[in-house]
Amino acid sequence: MKIIGIIPARYASSRFPGKPLVDIAGKSMIQRVYEQVKSCSSLAEVVVATDDERIEQHVRSFAGNVILTATTHESGTDRCAEVIAKINGFDVAINVQGDEPFINPLQIDLLCSLFTDPKTEIGTLVKKIENQDDLFSENTPKVIVNSEQQALYFSRQTIPFLRGVDHSEWLGKHIFYKHIGIYGYRVEVLKEITKLPLSSLEKAEALEQLRWIENGYHVKVAQTEFDTIAVDRPEDLETIRKTYF
Repeated sequence: MKIIGIIPARYASSRFPGKPLVDIAGKSMIQRVYEQVKSCSSLAEVVVATDDERIEQHVRSFAGNVILTATTHESGTDRCAEVIAKINGFDVAINVQGDEPFINPLQIDLLCSLFTDPKTEIGTLVKKIENQDDLFSENTPKVIVNSEQQALYFSRQTIPFLRGVDHSEWLGKHIFYKHIGIYGYRVEVLKEITKLPLSSLEKAEALEQLRWIENGYHVKVAQTEFDTIAVDRPEDLETIRKTYF
C-alpha cells in the first residue's frame, strides 16, 4: 500500500492572511508542517498543495515538494483531489492541515494504520475530551463513535446530550470525544466525495465530513493520545511559542 501525505496551504485566510509563511522561531509554519509530515515513516511521498505562487516558491526554497492548484477549491479535501488527479500510483491520501506546525508524526502513522483494513474508506482521529472548555466549545467538533469504531455523527454541539445531568458533571458521567482534523482517504473514495453536492447536514454544522456520512460513506476513527494546536489567528502563535519554545 502506497500512501501520500498532502498538505493543503492557501494564502487568503480570512482570519490570518498569509499564515503559511509566518515565522515561528526561524522557520515558516509551512516548513515546520512539512518537516513533521516528512518524518512520518508510513508515507511514501509528501507534497504541499497551494493556490499561491508565494507559497509555492517558498516551499521550493527549502527543497520541498509542491504542486500549484486551482484557486477555486472550497476545501482542503478538494485541493487533495486535484493533487491525486495529477499524481498517479498512490492507494491512500492523507490530508494534513497546513496550520498545525507541530503535528506529531505518530498521529499520521496511527491514521495510516486504519487502511490496513481493506474496508476502510475514510479515516480520521479522535481524542478523549478532558476539560470543560473543549466539551462545550462550538469551535471544538465532537464525535460519536459506534462499536465498529466508525463515526456516527460530528457536531459543534456537545453530543451526546446527558439528560438530567448538570453540565459540571458530564465529564464524570460519560466519555466524550473531540475530532482531530486530519483525514485519510482511499484514492478512489477521495475522487468520489469531492463530486458530491453540499449536503443539508454539512450546511447546518459547517462540517464537510457530514456530507460524506450523509451520502453513506463510512468514516473509521482511531483514538490518539496527542492533541494538536492549530494556528487560526495571529494570537494562536503565542500559544505555540509558550508550548514548544
